[in-house]
Amino acid sequence: MLTLLAATPLVGALLVTLLPRGDAAAQRRAKYVAFAVSIVALGLSLGLLAGYDVESGGYQFTVQEDWIGQLGAHYALGVNGIGLTLILLTSILTPIVILASFNDVLPGRRSANSYFAWMLVLEGLALGVFAATDVFLFYVLFEATLVPIYFLIGSYGGEGRQRAAVKFFIYNLLGGLLMLASVVGLYVVSRDAGEPSYLLSDLMALDIDGTTEKLLFVGFFAAFAIKAPLWPLHTWLPDAAKSATPGTSVLMVSVIDKVGTFGMIRWCLEIFPNASEWASPVVMVLAVISIVYGALAAIGSDDIRRLIAYTSVSHFGFIILGIFAFTTTSTAGSVLYMFNHGLSTAALFLVTGVMIARRGSASIGAFGGVQKIAPVLSGVLLVAGLSSLSLPGLAPFVSEFMVLAGTFTRSIPLATIATLGIVLAALYILIMYQRTMTGPLQPQSAVVTDLDAREVGALAPTLVLIIGLGFFPQPLLDVINPAADRVVERVGVGDPPPETGVAPPSDDDHEGGH
Repeated sequence: MLTLLAATPLVGALLVTLLPRGDAAAQRRAKYVAFAVSIVALGLSLGLLAGYDVESGGYQFTVQEDWIGQLGAHYALGVNGIGLTLILLTSILTPIVILASFNDVLPGRRSANSYFAWMLVLEGLALGVFAATDVFLFYVLFEATLVPIYFLIGSYGGEGRQRAAVKFFIYNLLGGLLMLASVVGLYVVSRDAGEPSYLLSDLMALDIDGTTEKLLFVGFFAAFAIKAPLWPLHTWLPDAAKSATPGTSVLMVSVIDKVGTFGMIRWCLEIFPNASEWASPVVMVLAVISIVYGALAAIGSDDIRRLIAYTSVSHFGFIILGIFAFTTTSTAGSVLYMFNHGLSTAALFLVTGVMIARRGSASIGAFGGVQKIAPVLSGVLLVAGLSSLSLPGLAPFVSEFMVLAGTFTRSIPLATIATLGIVLAALYILIMYQRTMTGPLQPQSAVVTDLDAREVGALAPTLVLIIGLGFFPQPLLDVINPAADRVVERVGVGDPPPETGVAPPSDDDHEGGH
C-alpha cells in the first residue's frame, strides 16, 4: 500500500512529462492530468487512514526487502501515527497546490509539463520519506527532495530565483553531508555489534556508547535543524520563499520542511534517546530564540512572502520546543502542530500569492483598502491570518496550547518566554492585515480583483480543515497519541509527576497516626 502510494505521483510525473507540449491546450492537459494524479494519491492516503489500527499505534503497512546486502540497507516502509499524519498532510496539500497554481506558468514562457511534474515528484519523494523505516533509504529520499525544489525555485520563481535556489541547495546539502557522516557511523556501529543493518528496529536495539551516540546525534540533528529551519540555520528560508512561486513555497514550508521535525522524532529520539536528552536544554533554548526572533523579524518585514517565512521560523520553534520537552502532551502537540501549521501556512501563501500576482508587488505598502473591492479574498486572508496567530476555535490553537502546556511542566522559564511568541504573532498578522486590507482604497490597489471560482475551490479545503480541527481535533489526536506516547517512553524521561502542593507524609506522621 505504501509503495503504491509513493509510486503514484512518480508515475504521474513521468506521464505529465511525456505529454505533448507547446500551446495553451497542451498546458491545460498537463495541469488536469497532474491534478487527477494528486487526487488519486489523496484517495490512497485516505484508504491508508481507513485501514490504520489506531489502538495499536505501532508501525503498520510494513514492507521489508533486502536492498544492498553488504551495507545492511533495506527497502523498508511502515507508518505509525506520526508518519501517517504527515502523509495525510502531503496528500491533502498537493492537489490544493496544483489547482491553485494553474496560472503560475503562462503559455509560451515555460513548460507547464515540467512544473507540475516536479511537484508530483516532490510529493512522491515526501511520501517515501515519511514512510521509510531504514536509515539508508531515508537518507537517499531526504537528499532527493532537494532536486525538485531546486528546479521549482530556480526555473519558475521570480526575481532572485537563481541565487535563492543555490542558497537553498547549499544549506541543505551541507546538512545532508553531516547526516551522511552519521549514517556511515551507524554502519560501523551496527557492523561491530554483529551484522550491519540500517533498519530502525535494529538500530534501536543497539547499545551505543555515550560519546559515539552524541556524535552521531549531532550529525542527524544538524541536518534536521537546517531543514526545519531552526535559528540560526534558518537564513535560506526567507530568500527561498520570496523568490519561489506560492505553490512551491507551500510544498517547501508546509511539507518538506516538516521532514526536519519528523526526522528529529523518528531518528534522533528513537535511535539516540540518551543523546537527545543530553542535548535537550540547548535545543529548547534555540527553539525559544527561534520563536521570538522569527516573530520579531516578521513584524519588521515589508515583503509579505518574507513575513510568512519568518512566521514559519517562529512556528517551527514551537514544534521543536514541544519535541524536546519530552512530555506526552508536548510531543503529541508538536505532531498536531506540524499538520495545522501546514494548513494555515498553505492558506497564507496561496491567498497572498493571488494578491501579489494581481498587484505586481509583494510590498505591504503597495496595498491598502483591498477588502472594499475583494471581500472574499480579504475574508480568506483574515481566517488564514487568525489561524497563524492561533486564535481559539482554529486548528493551530489546540496544538500550540498542548506544546506550551507540556513545556510548562518541564521548564517554566522557557515556556513563559515562548508564550511571548503568541503576543508577537498577533502583532505581525494584524498589522499586515490592517495595512493591506483596511482603510481607504489606495489607487494602486484597484487592480486587485476578488478570488475566482477555481481559487476559492483550492483554498476552501484548507479553511474547512482549519475550522473543523479547531473545534474537533480528537480524531487526529487519536491517531497521534499512541505513537507519541511510545516516543516519550523510548527517551525515558516521562511526564513529570503532578505537583499537589502538599508535602508527602513523613515516617513520624505515620507513627503518630498509629
